[in-house]
Amino acid sequence: MKKYIALAAALVAFAAFAQEPQTNLPRVKLRAGMHVIDAQVAATPEQRMTGLMFRRDMPQHEGMLFVFDHEAQQCFWMKDTILPLAIAFVATDGTIVNIDEMKPQTLDSHCSHKPVRYVLEMNKGWFAKKGIKAGAKLQGPPFR
Repeated sequence: MKKYIALAAALVAFAAFAQEPQTNLPRVKLRAGMHVIDAQVAATPEQRMTGLMFRRDMPQHEGMLFVFDHEAQQCFWMKDTILPLAIAFVATDGTIVNIDEMKPQTLDSHCSHKPVRYVLEMNKGWFAKKGIKAGAKLQGPPFR
């Protein structure tokens, strides 16, 4: 019986931990034209899987850069993400392939139009408000 109680306690603790937003990831400064982005970097499978889930807010100049080991078509959804987000699919050289707007807590799939190495999530409307469209080039350490 003690074994089952300990297992139940561990599962409850894990569930509570799993619903904590990631706020302590490494950061990188990116530029989109004259706009500076303070991006958290999600580079491991676990970091990418959690992404911006459970975040209740995010400053307008911040985002999350998802880094993959190699170019591939990337698809994202918003099942446990509370914030409405904009997503840019970015090639290895920093060129934005396509941009999409994502609704919170949906299973709608948002995919890159071609293989990409990076994905940048910002607050909903950020790219449109800044006039940044597909074909624009991001600058920063990952794209060198």
